Amino acid sequence: MTEKLKAGIVGGTGMVGQRFVALLDQHPWFQVTAIAASAGSAGKTYEQSVQGRWKLSSAIPDDVKQIIVQDASKVEEVAAQVDFIFCAVDMKKDEIKALEEAYAKTGTPVISNNSAHRWTPDVPMVIPEINPEHIEVIAAQRKRLGTSTGFIAVKPNCSIQSYVPMLHALQQFKPTTVVASTYQAISGAGKNFTDWPEMLDNVIPYIGGEEEKSEQEPLRIWGSIVNDEIVKASTPVITTQCIRVPVTDGHLATVFVSFENKPSKEEILASWKQFKGRPQELDLPSAPKQFINYFEEDNRPQTKLDRDIEQGMAISAGRLREDSLYDYKFVGLSHNTLRGAAGGAVLIAELLKAEGYIQPK
Repeated sequence: MTEKLKAGIVGGTGMVGQRFVALLDQHPWFQVTAIAASAGSAGKTYEQSVQGRWKLSSAIPDDVKQIIVQDASKVEEVAAQVDFIFCAVDMKKDEIKALEEAYAKTGTPVISNNSAHRWTPDVPMVIPEINPEHIEVIAAQRKRLGTSTGFIAVKPNCSIQSYVPMLHALQQFKPTTVVASTYQAISGAGKNFTDWPEMLDNVIPYIGGEEEKSEQEPLRIWGSIVNDEIVKASTPVITTQCIRVPVTDGHLATVFVSFENKPSKEEILASWKQFKGRPQELDLPSAPKQFINYFEEDNRPQTKLDRDIEQGMAISAGRLREDSLYDYKFVGLSHNTLRGAAGGAVLIAELLKAEGYIQPK
């Protein structure tokens, strides 16, 4: 590629927005040309707008420090400066829906980190290795929105990426029942320990709305396009518990699963090792070379040691063994703000660009 696509970040001052800024620094395909946020941040340089609240260990990239933050509500002005946007705003769900559709109607593709459109029937919710074919529903969405180039695509809840990839790689054995408990980092709430001292030496056994998302969103990922909308799958039956634990980044899951056709342990391990998706076939810039990484050690994967495998874009698994009530049990791990949030959205954008859905305006 000789000229990079112009990317905007709407909601660029929050934790996920900051991740977008960091990930897009020196990206081979995309360059940040606009950052938008609330009216309170508008008019400041990006460096000024995040002063005292930059949450990442890496420094603010030089290329964005002097970008003037714009008012995200001034849709036409922001859209005119970009080929597509990433959206990570902190607003009410109805407001997010309206804002993202307004951007799409300007002919601007929207890659959303928000949950607002995850159940809109003609909006694809994508894990690129698992359901890339769902982007085909964009044609119907464009008709509804009255645009030939704009659309919305979303990434799913961050926690499901700690176990859904492993289950997906075993689809040929037909999983029937899944019990999963997720142990989720505080960055999933957009916080660190300075913001949330109550989490030190503490575990909170509740995350609002998370269990419903964790049980239902995998079924939409495994669904199919019927009459220009995505219809969720009916199996497997999934039940979850979601728990907040005192770690900075990384969601760990403990999983129990039964199958219609029970595989051997060797078949499971081979399926995980061999699994590749469309991002690996296309060699996308953010795609991990080995999507699912299995650890033989009894005490792995560990959140602190293993969340950053392949720049936080790979998934880890371990402790696979037969169970007395279910067929098997295992542990999974994903980086929630990289694979699960901003990094996953960047990978979606790379897929959409490679498949011709995002182009220069």
